[in-house]
Amino acid sequence: MTTVLLDSGPLGLVTNPSGSSQAFECNQWLKFLISSGYRVFVPEIADYEVRRELLRANKIRGIERLDNLIDQIGYTPITREVMLKAAEFWANARKQGQPTANNQSLDADVILAAQAFMISSHGEDAVIATTNVRHLTRFVPAKLWHEIT
Repeated sequence: MTTVLLDSGPLGLVTNPSGSSQAFECNQWLKFLISSGYRVFVPEIADYEVRRELLRANKIRGIERLDNLIDQIGYTPITREVMLKAAEFWANARKQGQPTANNQSLDADVILAAQAFMISSHGEDAVIATTNVRHLTRFVPAKLWHEIT
């Protein structure tokens, strides 16, 4: 069974009621994944990224939708083990001259990659569904959300 972790791009789309064709497509995609037996989770770092913007914009209904989605599909918390791996990814990327964010940044990409890595290290297939694979695929499997079928 494959575990799919939603990056902030698709997470924002599936919790956005804008009615855009892309938001509708992403919601249909998520329903398909769940009905096909994929395990889909909201990573804590993606929740943080989406939630902080909803709070800034005072979008109470968006926060409710995000909370409801988490209640429905589940949540992967950030653990010490995840943060140790994220620090390793961060340091190695800089040693190779290929950082994924500036040096003062929290660097959500390496934290998300570490969450997927830890799932994989426990013998499960894991992939990150994203709108930007460039930084993530250096560490773990990641695909554009609509390519995961």
